[in-house]
Amino acid sequence: MRENYSLFDRNTQSFVYGYQVNAIQRMLDFDYISRRETPSVAAIINPSRAGIHKVFWGTREILLPMYRTIPDAVAKHPQVDVMVNFASHRSAFETTMEAMDQDSIMTVAVIAEGVPERQARIMAATAREKGKTIIGPATVGGLVAGAFRIGNTAGTIENIVASRLYRPGCVGFVSKSGGMLNEAFNIISRNSNGIFEGMAIGGDRYPGSTMLDHILRFEANPEIAMIACLGELGGEDEYRIIEALKAGKITKPLVAWVTGTCATMLPGSVQFGHAGAKADTEKETARAKNQAFAEAGAHVPNSFDDYGDVVARVYQMVKEQGKVKEFAEPDVPTIPVDYGKALSTGLIRRPTTFICTISDDSGEELLYAGKKISDVLEQNMGIGGVIGLLWFKKELPDYASRFIELVLQIVADHGPAVSAAHNSIVASCAGKDLISSLASGLLTIGPRFGGAIDDAAREFKMAYESGLTPEQFVTEMKRKGINIPGIGHRIKSVKNPDMRVQLLISYARKNFARTDLLNYALQVESITTAKKGNLILNVDGCIGILFLDLMSSCDIFSKQDIDDVVKHGYLNGLFALGRSIGMIGHILDQKRQGARLYRHPTEDINYMLPTPEE
Repeated sequence: MRENYSLFDRNTQSFVYGYQVNAIQRMLDFDYISRRETPSVAAIINPSRAGIHKVFWGTREILLPMYRTIPDAVAKHPQVDVMVNFASHRSAFETTMEAMDQDSIMTVAVIAEGVPERQARIMAATAREKGKTIIGPATVGGLVAGAFRIGNTAGTIENIVASRLYRPGCVGFVSKSGGMLNEAFNIISRNSNGIFEGMAIGGDRYPGSTMLDHILRFEANPEIAMIACLGELGGEDEYRIIEALKAGKITKPLVAWVTGTCATMLPGSVQFGHAGAKADTEKETARAKNQAFAEAGAHVPNSFDDYGDVVARVYQMVKEQGKVKEFAEPDVPTIPVDYGKALSTGLIRRPTTFICTISDDSGEELLYAGKKISDVLEQNMGIGGVIGLLWFKKELPDYASRFIELVLQIVADHGPAVSAAHNSIVASCAGKDLISSLASGLLTIGPRFGGAIDDAAREFKMAYESGLTPEQFVTEMKRKGINIPGIGHRIKSVKNPDMRVQLLISYARKNFARTDLLNYALQVESITTAKKGNLILNVDGCIGILFLDLMSSCDIFSKQDIDDVVKHGYLNGLFALGRSIGMIGHILDQKRQGARLYRHPTEDINYMLPTPEE
């Protein structure tokens, strides 16, 4: 059972209101180096969503539950009596009041700055009425060394280890300022055996709990041998401590200093960082308060620079009086460095899973093959230029980019009857979504449809470079029993030419420096069409052959580059990319029509089943 003078101990568990990933992990890291048996965060309250959140417990990953509301969390975790409230100043009041309505929640730390003073006073009065404690608003929090830490109190894990906050000392400390709290932890750890408990009440004019409230708890705590505080100019909170000293309510040695002594050297009424740090009367100045502390019996340094020396002197005094418990310094578990932090600071190196050489979105601006996307757009490189960068990692000349765009336009669609469009339409009519329907069509692309672009480029290139005459090439393919890829069309013929092929050839003749492979293919066509009129150079073959001529015409491609294009199937990619435009069009066309499920007409099927005798 926790004593009433202690807000937290090693068994304290809390709710964290707000999805503060870093603060939650820091609390758990503090738990781990303090060798707590259970995490100090029992659950997260996140109004946006419920579920789970994965965190580290040392080197091991654990899960924390996440709830949408405070009552939901309380119902599942009745043992929790602390809420660390990261709600914004707009909702800090409502969430804090709701938390105090829960019988099990006894302490709420309100982190938000800018909470209206009227709301802060209502929160403080409600807490006193209910016998509960509010730390804040506008606080970094506080901690009990080796037991419990509020949010980001004391900063990094390195600072916590340096200040020996992973185990309890004998000093109770309180301040208004969170920044001074961290500094005081460091000073006290160097001049005594360290902190037992440290609190920052927040710099607003009406804190939920006062410095005196915490000092009286320190007075009642037998583990605390001496007390230290840092006040600041403005307000009269420090005089309540002074009156308690005079009345004998504080008997333990008190080291006190009020910051802001320089204010008297400045012209006019100066407000320091906190809302309450403004002296409106002489009594509220730092010098007047420090003098009053000294007169009441507190140990007051000559300046803040002497604060550590006074702490050391008082600590030595209580130690000689036998009020300091001796203990062996425990070993501190090592918290592994988070991977992202270690990587960013160059502490580790790790082999990558795969390599990307075409684009980079890790910097300030997206890069395509090293070129800024803003430059791509400014230079109006077009889709052909983007394909050049992402497929070939090269800036293509304008005529090459325009040829790619011509190909994409030409292959975009060839009516609803071809296999890709047909499959996409059937899938769309079956109620499949756009992507699934598109995938259905793309899966038909292969050696007999679309895929002939690569095959044609490969076979014609091999024949041409091997020195085969067109007649020898035709004869060799016939001997192998292989149809020449890129030759033949079901509908088009010599008498009914394919306008798409004519457009491609016309563009190449006007813009390419050389069309050696096209000339060779047309000689082959003259042989095949002499046998049958529809054995023409088709659009697939023409695209594959002309693309190799294009690459030969550009001085930016090596022979190895050309070989790789054929080897790795670049050219089928052109067909797949272009034909996707048409397939998507057919899919959307069916969606707009509200087309019903497709069933192939029975009269178009020849049913040829075996007879019973067979």
